[in-house]
Amino acid sequence: MSAAAIVLALVTLQRLAELVIARRNTSALLASGAYEASPGHYPLIVAVHAGWLLTLWWLAPGKAISWPLLGIFLFLQTARLWVLASLGVRWTTRIIVLPGAPLVAKGPFRFLRHPNYAIVGAEIAVLPLAFGLWQAALTFSVLNAAVLAIRIKAEEKALMEARP
Repeated sequence: MSAAAIVLALVTLQRLAELVIARRNTSALLASGAYEASPGHYPLIVAVHAGWLLTLWWLAPGKAISWPLLGIFLFLQTARLWVLASLGVRWTTRIIVLPGAPLVAKGPFRFLRHPNYAIVGAEIAVLPLAFGLWQAALTFSVLNAAVLAIRIKAEEKALMEARP
């Protein structure tokens, strides 16, 4: 198995584990009186992320790895774990709003309004670049930005409406 395939296997396992955590958190939030806002865009997010990973599996195995760029990707994983830890049970892959709950203001949320989106956007660019796949980095960065424009607008609206 090539080094690129090992990296992709680890990223795939990470993403699958995150889906399990997100489902668990979503269920807990819904059981606590939360609701999902603007679910219509969610399939677009899934399509972009699944397409990104499938494209990497298709094009990257056997490619040389830029170790400095892979190091940046690993740093981004650390930053993403910081986001997940800061949000705790409130981290999901969907827009789940808990009415009356204050916005999270700890961890990276002290510095950025949407740190997870910034980190994921960087990941979507950096990992393909680590394999020399600049076209994939550009294509999926543009697609992700388009989907995030929809998502952030919907999330901001939902959070404002749910504020106490």
